[in-house]
Parts: sequence; C-alpha cells; structure tokens
Amino acid sequence: MSRLAIVRLGVDVPYEQAWALQRRVHARRAVGGLTDTCLLLEHAPVYTAGKRTAAHERPVDGTPVIDVDRGGRITWHGPGQLVAYPIVKIGDVGVYVRVLEEAMVQICADFGVAVTRVEGRSGVWVPGDPAAGLPDRALGAVGIRVSRGVTMHGFALNCANDPSWFNRIVPCGIGDAGVSSLSAETGRRIVVDEVLPYAEKRLAEAFGAEAYDLHEEDLVQAVTESAHKRG
Repeated sequence: MSRLAIVRLGVDVPYEQAWALQRRVHARRAVGGLTDTCLLLEHAPVYTAGKRTAAHERPVDGTPVIDVDRGGRITWHGPGQLVAYPIVKIGDVGVYVRVLEEAMVQICADFGVAVTRVEGRSGVWVPGDPAAGLPDRALGAVGIRVSRGVTMHGFALNCANDPSWFNRIVPCGIGDAGVSSLSAETGRRIVVDEVLPYAEKRLAEAFGAEAYDLHEEDLVQAVTESAHKRG
C-alpha cells in the first residue's frame, strides 16, 4: 500500500505562501524525492481565478484577485472552508477528479449531508428543488493542475464559512446555482477542525493509501534536504 503524508498547515494561511510550498513539494515529488503529500488548511480570505475565468465573473468593485495556474474559474477561499492540496502521482486526470469528488461525497455523508455530482459541473452539490424554486447548491469545488504526472491545487469544502464572500463573483462561473456549507445544510455549526479527521480518513481511502501525519517543519526540511541532494 502506498503512503500519503498529511500536513496540517493551520488557519489564515496566505494563498501565496501555500502556493509556493505546493510548487516546492511538487518539484520534489516529480523526481521521487518525496512521497505523495496532501496539505490541509484554511486560507486567509482570497479570490483566485483559474485559467478559464471570464471577465464578467470577476468582482466589479476592484476587489483583488490572484490569477493562478489551475484549471477552472474564479472562486473564494477563506476562514471556515477546508482546502485540500494533494500533491500526488496520478495516471488518468478524469479518474483523479472523480477520486477527489468521491472523497468529498464521503466526508459530507459523515455529517449526514447527501451530495451528488452534476453533469457538466465539477465538485459536489446539494440537489435543488425546482418545484420550490431552490437551485442546486455547491458544497465543494475542484480545481487542479497536473504537471509531470503530479498534481497541484485540489478541492475546497465549505464547512462554516460566510457565504456572502461569494456575492462579489460568479462562483466557478456558474450563475444559475447557489453556494452552501455543511453548517447551513445541517443547521449546526461544523468547523474545519471537526471535519479534518474525516477528511484525512476519506482522502486516504480514496487514494488507497496509508495516511500518516507529517509536521510542516519536517516537510520543509525534507524538501530542502532533497533539493540539496539533487542540486
């Protein structure tokens, strides 16, 4: 069985900081210097735009947006939202996206929330009720990049975040749907810390791997040492 290092980076992590760490880990994983690794965190509030983001989907009030090298469109990250960045060797990209979605499906089920996939849309969704005028509601989004057979970016799962952050944008470029969270769907506050153990378990199951904890300091040291050996 393969191994998956789980690294908890904490809360209020600046996007650029996590992105830089992803790139360093990706470089080492691509040459076999590290095992498969997954970073778990909550970002400081930030809007990020993938390669397919259209101009009309961006904020119209001058709110800053970070353009990134993942697929997908514009989204928000911030407090109350669990972000997972698996940096893993893969084969088929489509299969990998379904693996991430299945992990989110199982996490939501652990909290009694039934979500599904929607044809033509990535991520996981709470089905709407057309008769009652309720749209499908996005609970988790996927946006990835694959280079040299190794992934970057990953998924974001709404736990207890403020939904008003999404009002300035067209989330994921989908204007006819809503956004929800585990807290909103269950009627009780479900914070990221409560979700983390379930996420670690479900990610390991989805990848068919044995998960183990790795401290951020040890990851940085491993990346640095590997770089020196290769350099």
